[in-house]
Amino acid sequence: MTEFFASGRVFDLVMVVLVLEALLLFLLFRSGRSRLAPRDFLAFVLAGLGLAWAARAATLGLTSMHVAPGLILALAAHL
Repeated sequence: MTEFFASGRVFDLVMVVLVLEALLLFLLFRSGRSRLAPRDFLAFVLAGLGLAWAARAATLGLTSMHVAPGLILALAAHL
């Protein structure tokens, strides 16, 4: 289990789940079973993806040039 976290794979899993969740919410909206429009949840998904990207890069010991894009995406999504 330690290897799963240390290798950054946990953040890969988080990003996949976020994308699948967004896809499911979009499909539910298109089918009429949800009134939650994509504009209502897209910022949250993008912020989560950005933070997961940054955390993965930091966990792997990559440079700030790899961490910064994720943080910038998260900031832009929050704004």
